[in-house]
Amino acid sequence: MAAPTAYSLIATDLDGTLLRGDDTLSARSLAALARVARAGARHLVVTGRPAPRVRPLLEALGCTGLAVCGQGAQVYDAGADRLVWSVTLDRELAETALGKIEAEVGEVYAAVDQDGVDGLTLIEPGYRMPHPTLPAVRVGRRDALWTRPISKVLLRHPELTDDELAATARAVVGPLATVTMSGPGTVELQPCGVTKATGLALAAERLGLGPERTLAFGDMPNDIPMFDWAARGVAMANAHPELKAVADEVTTTNEDDGVAVVLERLFPETGCHLPQQVPARCDSGFASSSAERTLLSSQ
Repeated sequence: MAAPTAYSLIATDLDGTLLRGDDTLSARSLAALARVARAGARHLVVTGRPAPRVRPLLEALGCTGLAVCGQGAQVYDAGADRLVWSVTLDRELAETALGKIEAEVGEVYAAVDQDGVDGLTLIEPGYRMPHPTLPAVRVGRRDALWTRPISKVLLRHPELTDDELAATARAVVGPLATVTMSGPGTVELQPCGVTKATGLALAAERLGLGPERTLAFGDMPNDIPMFDWAARGVAMANAHPELKAVADEVTTTNEDDGVAVVLERLFPETGCHLPQQVPARCDSGFASSSAERTLLSSQ
């Protein structure tokens, strides 16, 4: 195992990992992230949620740095409220991929995340949001999903399990899109070749960091590329078996502060402490240097 000081970048998924089931972040987790900041390491949120659905959480945390959103299709600068990098899923390819999947499994229900910091989540008739706290706009028919550029398509099937739907989608979609499974009821199509590792690598490069000192936390198969990229991957006890199979370590569940359990071990407190109200630092976060801000604003 690497020494406690070996990790300079902590990459955490949100749902099922850092967040509890009610979308809250515990006091213990906040304190653990503050330890990371005091040690001089960076914290990056790496999530399947699109930037508009992450913004309120980052604001609550006081984060002003980078976050990786949309399964790696977006690198979001929270302080400037802008995307410093994004890639979209070609809408014609998305329609073709949907057609191939439905030819195999029958009708599926679809939703899309629009690109941009103000993009909406649109859901067609029959689609049920797996995460009811996230806002969505229902449209009258599938054609309305393609009115603006999108970062990904979300799929549900009335009978197949997520694993069954994802397996079929991967078999028939081929190079049209990357198929991921990011949570219960969440099988997704995203731009071909784009994964959480793609966005994480780009964000880390902007911070002058690399995989060799990165510690990643996750709970679903969409976190596998991130684990492959990072020096060490930690799966939650509630994680999907596919992720546990490739993890270097399994911690406790998200409800039991599994991220904090590991960070407390790897970042032990020594010497003087800053006041408890000092917040954890996301990415460059609260202590961004003026040079780093200039770098971000110029790109």
